[in-house]
Amino acid sequence: MKITDVTLQGYAWPRAKPIRNGKYTYTTVGLNLIHVHTDEGITGVGWGGGPAFGRPAELTQAFVDHFKPALVGEDPLCYRRLWHRMWEPKIVGRRGMSTQTISAIDIALWDLAGKALGQPIYKLLGAYTDRVPAYIAGGYYEEGKGLKELAEEMETNLELNAKAIKIKIGGAPIREDVERVRVVRETIGPDVHLLVDANNAYTAYQAIDVARKLEPYDIFWFEEPVAPDDYRGHAQVTRATSIPVATGENEYTRYGFRDLIAHEAAHILNPDAQILGGITEFMHVASLAAAHDLQIAPHGAQEVHIHLITAISNGLILEVYRETVDPLRSQIFKERLALDEDGYVVAPDRPGLGVEPNYDLL
Repeated sequence: MKITDVTLQGYAWPRAKPIRNGKYTYTTVGLNLIHVHTDEGITGVGWGGGPAFGRPAELTQAFVDHFKPALVGEDPLCYRRLWHRMWEPKIVGRRGMSTQTISAIDIALWDLAGKALGQPIYKLLGAYTDRVPAYIAGGYYEEGKGLKELAEEMETNLELNAKAIKIKIGGAPIREDVERVRVVRETIGPDVHLLVDANNAYTAYQAIDVARKLEPYDIFWFEEPVAPDDYRGHAQVTRATSIPVATGENEYTRYGFRDLIAHEAAHILNPDAQILGGITEFMHVASLAAAHDLQIAPHGAQEVHIHLITAISNGLILEVYRETVDPLRSQIFKERLALDEDGYVVAPDRPGLGVEPNYDLL
């Protein structure tokens, strides 16, 4: 089997209302689908950052065109060799859209391998388990969304069997955010995990102040308290609070996570296969974390990460998005992952990623 082409289809759709976290505002949602085609008629599909993050398909297309000569004519199952053929830091950069495009291509290669071999990706990777606990991510800031509306969102999450919930902080004065956390804790009760995510909004001293004010509310983790490259600041926060610190969604490759770990910058790592270099590189990061007895809680794209977290021994919890984050979240794929009555998600047993984009809707 040989690769015959690599193509891109980019999509974007608006949000009825912009959503905002501690630092960024999102007005649209995007999906850049990369297809790896073969001479046997099997096509792998992967995806990465889209227009929602100011990354138009035209920019991704330029990187696809750059990487295509390294892929066409090659055996798609030789994923390690292909990753290193694309990874040329002197030529295309070590972070940003170049690595994110490699990520999407690598995910497509794994989807293709699963389809060719008739196996879901998590089994190709070793299948440590087939189900994992999950949390529903949300709690964004929106115009007209007050404490009442925030509580109602949390109540809906509970109706969807959520046993863990994440909300945003850092986009309001500290006193207001502490009140938001208090209301959410009262709404979900003492037995549901509550996670908070600042999306890099604070300096280290601000994050320490916030963390100490939130400690009475039994916080499961404090995510991205400071800027991604502020390893020292992350380490200061981890030492100053009893709340576990999680970070890594904006980190790239095994080398970035090596440095995070060396600085003791987090208790929990949040690698994102769509960003850091794909499934191939994610597994390097997971092994590196396991060697340091650190747990992995991947960020983003539950359709991809359900396979990765169930394949590793140090997987902690899966992030799940719903319509509060993306109005078409339950429709862009023909298959949908849902929480069971225990708040777990079961890995799909279909070949590859086990999901097919809803091209008609897109």
